[in-house]
Amino acid sequence: MRLGLALGYWGRGPSADQVPLAQEAERLGYHSVWTAESWGSDAFTPLTWIAARTSRIRLGTAVAQMAARSPTTTAMHALTLDHLSGGRMMLGLGLSGPQVVEGWYGRPFPKSPLTATREYVDVVRQVLRREGPVELDGRFHSHPYRGADGTGLGRALKPITHPLRADLPVLLGAEGPKNVAQTTRIADGWLPLYWAPNRPQAYGAALDDLAGGFLVAPMARAQVCDDVAEGLLPVKAMLGFYIGGMGHAARNFHADLMGRMGFEEEARRIQRLFLEGRRAEAVAAVPDAFADEISLVGPRERIAERLESWRKGPVTDLLVLSPDPRTLRVLAELNS
Repeated sequence: MRLGLALGYWGRGPSADQVPLAQEAERLGYHSVWTAESWGSDAFTPLTWIAARTSRIRLGTAVAQMAARSPTTTAMHALTLDHLSGGRMMLGLGLSGPQVVEGWYGRPFPKSPLTATREYVDVVRQVLRREGPVELDGRFHSHPYRGADGTGLGRALKPITHPLRADLPVLLGAEGPKNVAQTTRIADGWLPLYWAPNRPQAYGAALDDLAGGFLVAPMARAQVCDDVAEGLLPVKAMLGFYIGGMGHAARNFHADLMGRMGFEEEARRIQRLFLEGRRAEAVAAVPDAFADEISLVGPRERIAERLESWRKGPVTDLLVLSPDPRTLRVLAELNS
């Protein structure tokens, strides 16, 4: 199991710690570093900044949101950064949910998310292979565009730039069982949002027979500390926001996933409290047991013991979310 450093996205502004953390992770032998985006900082610009200040560590987006860019635009970002970094790019994509797609990106959430995702990946693959002009008679991503409001003058094109690698890895963030199953068929890897090593059944049967080389790269908050309850507070804060605020009361993929993982009643309570504006209560309502399952928190000996359960399953890459260099070092030592 390889280690990656997950930096996420910015809050109020850029953190001065991100480049030093990425450099320390590279020094410690971490395989990859990952950035993200929601409705603020983008994923590719910070990753390019990091690429210019590192030399070996792989560079991933976990995730770049599909609604933010056409698939050809995303492919242009990926092939450009792959060239500039000497072949270190890993493209992680996610569809997000209706609240973000329609509220922030100002476009309709696809009525068939699986089809939209499949078409998006198809176009990205065509660009990276550069075997011919990009052509797809799609429901969501037609190339050339043939809609009634178009001019009819579009022509199929292939990228001017020759991609460095036709097989640049494409990973998908997926939560529902059908989405995870499709991911194992069309992508090179999967980026689980929450991963509980003892509950793989929450994602369906798709993980029972994975192709060789398929990447499973969950993100986990990690913190070496004496007080487990205190160390779990950032995990609970994150869960309170995602489960309560990253979706509508009637359609929240994160809450649904928590329910499938055995915490249905708790997930709905967190949602209700958050949507009522009682955010502190929503965070407090996150069960310590759930937060603990999906993270690595506590003294070194406790983390060492729990790390074994992560190694026994299908996880190939553990993406460590931690701003603490000491924690990064301990995990590198334990995983060596």
